[in-house]
Amino acid sequence: MARGRDRRGDPVEHPSTRLEDGLLATIEEDRFRPGSQVLIVDGTPQSHVDLEDPTYLSFEYVRRIGHGIDLVGTPGSPITAVHLGGGAFTLPRYVEATRPGSRQQVVEIDSSLVSFVRTHLPLPRGSIRVRHGDAREALSKFPPGMQGAVDVVVVDVFAGARTPAHVTSAEFYQEVAALLGPTGIVAVNVADGAGLAFARSQAATLSHVFADVALAVDPQMLKARRFGNVVAFASASPLPFDTLPRLLAGDPVAAKVVAGRELVNFIAGAPVSTDQTSTPSPAPARSIFQVDRKRLDE
Repeated sequence: MARGRDRRGDPVEHPSTRLEDGLLATIEEDRFRPGSQVLIVDGTPQSHVDLEDPTYLSFEYVRRIGHGIDLVGTPGSPITAVHLGGGAFTLPRYVEATRPGSRQQVVEIDSSLVSFVRTHLPLPRGSIRVRHGDAREALSKFPPGMQGAVDVVVVDVFAGARTPAHVTSAEFYQEVAALLGPTGIVAVNVADGAGLAFARSQAATLSHVFADVALAVDPQMLKARRFGNVVAFASASPLPFDTLPRLLAGDPVAAKVVAGRELVNFIAGAPVSTDQTSTPSPAPARSIFQVDRKRLDE
C-alpha cells in the first residue's frame, strides 16, 4: 500500500504494487470526481477510470481518441477493436459501454499490471480479451479472421513515461495497417514537447503508410508552448471526421483538427521513422505529468 490523502485531506492508504519492471503502480481516488480512480505508474498518471460511468473520459487525449472511435461506422453499433497498451482499460471500458457487443482485444506487456487493475478496478462483463506480451510482437499473433477486419486500433504504448522506439516506425505501422479493415482507423497517442519534432516525424511516418492522416491537437501545443499529447488518426480510406472539429471544440480543453494542407505544412519535411532510425518519444519533465514520487514511496 502507498500512503496519500483523500479529497478531504485525511491520510489514506492507496493500493499499490511493484510491476515486473520494478516500477511502482498505485491506484488513487480522483479528488475532484468521487467514484473515479487514477492509475499512476512511476509517478506518472497513466489512466483515469470512472467505474460508475465508463463513458466519462477525463484525460484530454483519451477524450479525443473517444471522439474518433464514436465516428467509426454506425454510432452505437458493435466494432472490432484492438488496444495496444492496456493501462486501466479506460477505452475498452468506453467502447463496451457505448458499443455493446463489440469484439475487443487488449495487449499489455506487464501481466502484474493487468492483475493489479483487475483486482482493484474490475473489468465489466463483456467481450474484452486481454493478451500478455509486446505490442508489436502481438500483431502477428491475432486470429486469421481478424487480419484485415479490425475497425479500430489504438496505439497507446508506454514504458514509464515514454513510447518505445519499436512501436513508432513505418514498419510497425505497416503491420497495424494489415490488421485493419478497408475503412478501419488507427489512433495513436503521441507525447511530445517544444518544437514537436517527434510528433512531426510520427505524422510523416503515418502519412508514408496511410492514405489519410489527421491530428487532434491543442492549439497551444502547435505554438510549442507546452509538453502534451497529440492524437494522430490514420486510415487507408478517407477518415469519417466531418463532425470531429465540432466535437473537439466542445471539449473542456478545446482542440483542433490538423489535416490536408495544414498537415503538410506541419510535417514540413520531417523524416519518416524506420526500424533503423526510430527513437522513443521524448521524456517529459517530472513537473509536467508526474506526482510526488517521495509521497508514493512512503
